[in-house]
Amino acid sequence: MSDTDPRLREIFEAVAQAIIAHADELTELDAAVGDGDHGHNMKRGMQAVLGELDALSAKPWNDALKAAGMQLVLKVGGASGPLYGTLFMTLGKSLDMPPTREGVAAALQTAIEAVMARGKASTGQKTMLDVLVPVSEALAAGRSPAEVAEVARKACAATKDMLATKGRASFLGERSIGHIDPGARSSLIIIEAVAAQLGDVK
Repeated sequence: MSDTDPRLREIFEAVAQAIIAHADELTELDAAVGDGDHGHNMKRGMQAVLGELDALSAKPWNDALKAAGMQLVLKVGGASGPLYGTLFMTLGKSLDMPPTREGVAAALQTAIEAVMARGKASTGQKTMLDVLVPVSEALAAGRSPAEVAEVARKACAATKDMLATKGRASFLGERSIGHIDPGARSSLIIIEAVAAQLGDVK
């Protein structure tokens, strides 16, 4: 695989369009446990990514991921911008070129560790990490795109019964139970979009 990959444009566009299409849902989820701006913020960030699509698609994967992450840091407000920006930028910095499945799995693990450090969070606290970590493990285990997406769906659904102990949702205490975490949901949307572009997922 060459440094520039024809799939890159399609994957970035699919991810951005998927988040934009689910912006209202993400806002509703965040309104239940947060300040209700997750969908709007993520939409703004992904619109910025779409605006840079030509430039991004001309870059190798590692540079494109770093550039997209910077757009998210600059355009997405709240906690999501720094966290998703850290995820994308660290993924780009850690990704060996040309990318391989093993390299992507290792880079994703490094990126997740950076998100944990940035957010001072871990799994079980009702955050995006409760989707990202199982996905990373499934990818490292050699699971197919469809299987990885299914792992993400189950992990996202499981956040509904979790007690939030991190972020604004933690202020709700027991009332946070019964709501899917908006960060977990946006992570799932991104993973499903990528998996669909890689094939094997309807």
